[in-house]
Amino acid sequence: MTKFRKCATTSNPSARLFGLPVRLYSPAMAKVCHVCKKGPAFGNSRSHSMVATRRRFDPNLQRVRIDDNGTPRRVYVCTRCLKAGKVAKAR
Repeated sequence: MTKFRKCATTSNPSARLFGLPVRLYSPAMAKVCHVCKKGPAFGNSRSHSMVATRRRFDPNLQRVRIDDNGTPRRVYVCTRCLKAGKVAKAR
């Protein structure tokens, strides 16, 4: 699976000229909390026969509007920080 798609109608003329991949969307969501910087943890998934395959434990992140020095902006915050009230939501 490719992360980027080609688009003939782009504002970047050099990308259209050379057939370079054009970014139409963000390839991945931010996996880090804006407040506590909690990121993904890694471990093993164990089957019944105890065969270990690598897996990742992603934090429970929510995209919320916060008040950042009087300017509202959207950031990813983990639910633990939201519940503790460490973030002031924008109205």
